[in-house]
Amino acid sequence: MLEKYIDAATRRKKADLVLKNATFVDVFTGVLRKGDIAIADEKIVGTGEYEGETEIDCTNLTVVPGYIDGHVHIESSQLSPEEFASLIVPRGTTTIIADPHEITNVCGMAGCEYIAKASENVPLDVKIQLPSCVPATPFETSGAILAGKDVEKNIKNEYIFGLGEFMNYPGIVYSDPDTLKKAEAAHAAGKIIDGHAPAVYGYDLNGYLCAGISTDHECVTKAEIDEKISKGMYVHIRHGSSTQNLGNAKYITDGNMRRFLLCTDDRHAADLKEKGHLDDALRKLVANGLDPIRAVICATLNAAECYNLKWRGAIAPFYLADLVVVDNLKSFNAKYVIKSGKTVAKDGIPLFDTSKRYLPKNVLNTVHLKREMRADDFILTLKGKKAKAMTIEPGGVVTGCEVVEVESKNGDVVVEGTDLLKLAVVERHKCTGNIGKALFKGYGFKGGALGITIAHDSHNIILMGDDNESMAKAANRLKEIGGGMVIVERGAVISGEAEKSPRYEYKIYSLTLDIAGLMSSRDAESLQADSRALIEKAHAMGVKREYEAFMSLAFLSLAVIPKLKVTDAGLFDVEKFAFTDINEE
Repeated sequence: MLEKYIDAATRRKKADLVLKNATFVDVFTGVLRKGDIAIADEKIVGTGEYEGETEIDCTNLTVVPGYIDGHVHIESSQLSPEEFASLIVPRGTTTIIADPHEITNVCGMAGCEYIAKASENVPLDVKIQLPSCVPATPFETSGAILAGKDVEKNIKNEYIFGLGEFMNYPGIVYSDPDTLKKAEAAHAAGKIIDGHAPAVYGYDLNGYLCAGISTDHECVTKAEIDEKISKGMYVHIRHGSSTQNLGNAKYITDGNMRRFLLCTDDRHAADLKEKGHLDDALRKLVANGLDPIRAVICATLNAAECYNLKWRGAIAPFYLADLVVVDNLKSFNAKYVIKSGKTVAKDGIPLFDTSKRYLPKNVLNTVHLKREMRADDFILTLKGKKAKAMTIEPGGVVTGCEVVEVESKNGDVVVEGTDLLKLAVVERHKCTGNIGKALFKGYGFKGGALGITIAHDSHNIILMGDDNESMAKAANRLKEIGGGMVIVERGAVISGEAEKSPRYEYKIYSLTLDIAGLMSSRDAESLQADSRALIEKAHAMGVKREYEAFMSLAFLSLAVIPKLKVTDAGLFDVEKFAFTDINEE
């Protein structure tokens, strides 16, 4: 093999593929260069003047290394790994650091193995991070538990690349023995550990980093970024559907630029289809003033070096021939995508087949309820006239807590005619019957209920509505279809007295996510269209446009992000790391 590379590199023999007359980004020195790029088998063998068995004319085009997504949950796209690849590879992404945290919380190691095996037949390198926090906290019911001994056993699997984002930062900082066992197992196996440490500073950060954690994608302020980089961390710039911090690029300097990576974290199918993946992040970063070559370095070489991806992330001899031919370094429209020396996409169209998908039975039929839900299950009895209500800022997952005036009638809080909605998390793994309840202010939705089986991080059913019967119907429909997204719209009174015991007509709109209640086995095109229609229906029923109608809802149970969250066990104060009473004295 080396002989073939050297013969092609020295021009004794033709290369297999040559990108002719290219302008390309030299990520090592931060300049643009011109010349041919020669490829033999899966390797770049040289730049200069070359002839190839196959040649692609790149006159007036620019070649960059294939993009590397430094942290992503495939499940958040709601697509199978095969269909996910069909959307992001034509955009120029050739490697991802994938944390199957979501499906593992539902299905255990069967979910992790599914993501790995389903990814084998697509031209996308999927580096699997073993989820470190299953469940994310002990304050919710998940479908599986991966304790320290489980991590010790599974981190050694050949398909496991590293240990996923360590959200349980208190467990590290306060030296919980089982938590530390997970980090120690990763080090013993020689594998990297990803971080997740929002607003962790000073001595606590020192302690967190002493577990050998390398990255963070939750930075908000310049001070936080400066401290984390100064202490050796890599910082992700995130461009997800609900959570974005591209503005952090303004803190990139000559001194720290090699410590920034790009990631998407959670990005759903509609955005991938309509806007793009890391190419969209690059467009926006450059439009906002970041030097385009620096942006490319963040998306390629920095990520490769962070994750010890040897011979990847650059255009140079012996580097893997993962390349993107773009129109320019402003629009980043991919004309050709080359993966391991093969052309796998052209003009945004995948040149690989995703019709045959790996789909084992152990990731299907995962919604289990103790019994059929009834309207009375969603009665919320309050003690007085004041209660705590959750709020959320658009574009993020940090929630607030606002004390609101409330009225009650027949033992149930009144939300109709107010800016309040009921929020409920229904346990769907172990048939416990648990229902956590809360109030939410400001979402805008009215006239029924909406629900989803994506509820970070244990992925119970999360519901929001202003009508108990609608909420019950939403939960029951989600069980019926094996998981997904649903809207129940309450219509006109069909019988009974409107003021006493009315019966209403209901319309139910749903989208099936049959894989663990998180992802669909359908093709990306049809799923995206139906998902967009359901999202538009939610907005038509009042969800404010600044919110991602369902994805924002899915983060309201994430009990590792401040401030107030709700799990199947109740209302939770993340800052105090304890349950809290909804009633306000």
